[in-house]
Amino acid sequence: MTFQPSDHIRTILKHLPLKPGVYLMKDADAKIIYVGKAKRLRDRVRSYFTTNADHQQKTLVMRQLVADIDFIVAESEVKALILEETLIKRHKPRFNISLKDDKRYPYIRISWHEAFPKVETTRRVVQDGSRYFGPYVTMWAVQNTLRVLRKAFPYLTCDRIITGKDERACLFYDIKLCQAPCIGAVNQEQYRAMIGELMDVLGGKSEAVITRMTSDMQRAAEALQFEKAASLRDQLKAIDYITQEHKAVTPGMENQDVIALARENGEAVVQIMFIRNGRLIGSDSRALEGTLDVNDAEVLEAFVKQFYAGAPEIPNELILPEQVEEARIIERWLRDKRSGGKVSISVPKRGDKHALLKLAQENAGEALRMMKAQWEADTHKQETALAELQEALSLPKPPNRIECYDISTTQGTAIVASRVVFTQGTPKKDEYRKFNIRTIMHEGSDDYQSMREALTRRFTRWREAQENPLPIAPGGKDRDETWRLLPDLLMVDGGKGQLNVAAEVLSEFGLTQKVPLISLAKQYEEIYLPGKPLPVVLSRRSQALYLVQRVRDEAHRFAITSHRAARTKLGMASRLETIPGIGPSRRKALLKAFGNSINAIKNASVEELTRVRGITPQLAETIRELL
Repeated sequence: MTFQPSDHIRTILKHLPLKPGVYLMKDADAKIIYVGKAKRLRDRVRSYFTTNADHQQKTLVMRQLVADIDFIVAESEVKALILEETLIKRHKPRFNISLKDDKRYPYIRISWHEAFPKVETTRRVVQDGSRYFGPYVTMWAVQNTLRVLRKAFPYLTCDRIITGKDERACLFYDIKLCQAPCIGAVNQEQYRAMIGELMDVLGGKSEAVITRMTSDMQRAAEALQFEKAASLRDQLKAIDYITQEHKAVTPGMENQDVIALARENGEAVVQIMFIRNGRLIGSDSRALEGTLDVNDAEVLEAFVKQFYAGAPEIPNELILPEQVEEARIIERWLRDKRSGGKVSISVPKRGDKHALLKLAQENAGEALRMMKAQWEADTHKQETALAELQEALSLPKPPNRIECYDISTTQGTAIVASRVVFTQGTPKKDEYRKFNIRTIMHEGSDDYQSMREALTRRFTRWREAQENPLPIAPGGKDRDETWRLLPDLLMVDGGKGQLNVAAEVLSEFGLTQKVPLISLAKQYEEIYLPGKPLPVVLSRRSQALYLVQRVRDEAHRFAITSHRAARTKLGMASRLETIPGIGPSRRKALLKAFGNSINAIKNASVEELTRVRGITPQLAETIRELL
């Protein structure tokens, strides 16, 4: 069945302007489900509704939900990009890729514009004449750096107005952690010279500072000024510690961010390494949502736009593992954010930059594995999530067994429903099941009826397991258990429509009071319960929300994986059935004999083909000729 947009959508597509801008796709409830930008609005938006484009699964699902399209014309592509990121951040559309958190990195701020500059930490970079060093990944890393630096460069930390005429200095002067300009122990020029050397060390230019201090230490020792020499020795040790912490990278690299991506089963983590003044000052990983069935280039592009939209500092170069479509536009946007400073995006294939990229890629993979392992191993988080979910949904007991169902389809072909099972907050993959939907294959795509069929088949098996239990298999395995056990919580992916269908199925089997039911709507992660008009909205920071998101995303991933397999099998079957003499029985026998591989059938000899039941030598020759 060919997808046909509504008359309303066709009218909009026909009259969209051929200008740069932003488009907002809305569903039947007028909720924004996707925000995008375009160089030419009409061409870009119309591409979603063409029949010959190689659309991703997410696009195919999204366009069926689109009931209206708004647009905003922009002066240029760069202005459209800025507007796009603003709208994504404001509306958090369902089908856009998004960062899981919106954290600001800490910096070291030196108020160089003041007569006696202060050294402090901040998460905001303001163009006020101060000098900023960073970003650092954690605040404790900044505090540790400043603690060590202060031993070498005893800077001011008080709020005194410095006149040089105070009667007494504070305790920090006595313990050699302040130069005490307040009492005139050093003048403004001397104090600023010290702060200048501190900035050189932070900026990776410590060689001249080390040479000067080493020379002063040697002269002090020769003059038998051992206390002064020891003090300089301790300062050199502090500087050495800082320079070791900020490891030097390859020559020729000054200010770069190295970005890599790791993905697995719908999860995505970006690793970013910060290189400033030729030194690696930190590395961090960021998780993303909404990346399922989206290619790597799109994920990287979405990350770059969202991450640097709020970044206080832009490096000279972004190093990526592959090219992104809008690289030139992003470069112009970042250049404007740097007030005209050049910014380039590069994809190195060899050399030192490529080696750093491989290192970032390795770290991204480790971060992704660690993220999943931490959740699955952290029983406290799982217990917290289950307890929070029980309280929020008023369940009679913690939902130790959760079953979630999702539907995957492409315009009515190869419709697949998936069931995933989580026990004690972790996936139980040996109980995952798929349902190939049959009842509506010739009636077009209907997610509601597909869900009805899947749940009906599931609870029919529950009833059969109750009435006619199978004998225990050798080894003590209960083959009925996956169907006989009822879930403590039944989840369906979708809104009120899917919820109502599931409630009707439970009622038909007399399970309304035994099986708690919810649906999870992705737009705002709202949880709907039967008979309640208002949804339950879990705290964005709650473990309960993270759990239901993981369950829903895993069901979606498994549904799409099963759907692809079904589509592939359907394609093979269709190809075989074009051969005269091959019907459903012979097609099934051939696929079974050759491991569901059309290539294996194509490359088989006549002798191998005739070993399959129903395949004569003449038919085998026909198969070889036509394949």
